[in-house]
Amino acid sequence: MLSRTSLQFVPASTQVRGMATLKEISMRLKAVTNIQKITKSMKMISAAKYSKAERELKPARSYGVGAKAFYEKLEVDCEKHQANHLVVAISSDKGLCGAVHTSIFRAIRAMVGDKPASNIKVVAVGDKMKALLQKDFKNNLLMTMKDIGKSPPTFSDAAVVANQIMSCGYEFDSAELFFNHFRSIVSYNTTTIPLYSVGTISEADNITQYDSIDEDVLRNYQEFSLASLIYFAMKESACSEQSARMTAMESASKNAGEMIEKLQMTYNRTRQAVITRELIEIISGAAAL
Repeated sequence: MLSRTSLQFVPASTQVRGMATLKEISMRLKAVTNIQKITKSMKMISAAKYSKAERELKPARSYGVGAKAFYEKLEVDCEKHQANHLVVAISSDKGLCGAVHTSIFRAIRAMVGDKPASNIKVVAVGDKMKALLQKDFKNNLLMTMKDIGKSPPTFSDAAVVANQIMSCGYEFDSAELFFNHFRSIVSYNTTTIPLYSVGTISEADNITQYDSIDEDVLRNYQEFSLASLIYFAMKESACSEQSARMTAMESASKNAGEMIEKLQMTYNRTRQAVITRELIEIISGAAAL
């Protein structure tokens, strides 16, 4: 009788294979709850930063519109100037914002596929873009810049980037500026803006429409327009990044909430099973005496 009873008695601490114990479920439930608190806090912070970035974006767009209009009216023949090509990729040092950085990387990879890789140099603005480009374009990286995205970009930041590009010693014929163009709180487009050197601008057919333009004036305007376009791209990218992070954190909080509900249900069922098993053990032990 005693041997039969010992076979039926199962200690409460024994774990059935393939099933988690109450302690494990409780630890995971606590971890997911803490993650949900973090994602909710990040969403609130991103929402505040997004509101500020959207307000600052409207006046910054005038810099980009004016600089782009000049290059569009020049009608530079891009087929003539393909010897040295420069790519400027605008991103930031922070992640957790969906496909903001990878969309720029995919656009650059698609563009490089149509041109000789040896003639292309890349300037990565932001650590996230640097990490992505080092995988496939390590030999094409001309320079990298960090400490981008910690605070709202200013024209001084864009001027520093433009000055680094102009003083790096790389003589480019044409260039492209890759960034994310903000459309709405839930969407953005990866956009490209052409950039040109002073020599390329001076050879444009429509440059004769402008009077009293010498080399110094053209160079000064080219430097200012480069800084203006980079500033415009930084503001667009910053607004796109904050909106994407806010959306990503909202989705993460929602997914965490669903996981918490499932874990809570699993915890209650497991707890009920443990109580039921303990009652069966007590009754079986009492009946065996």
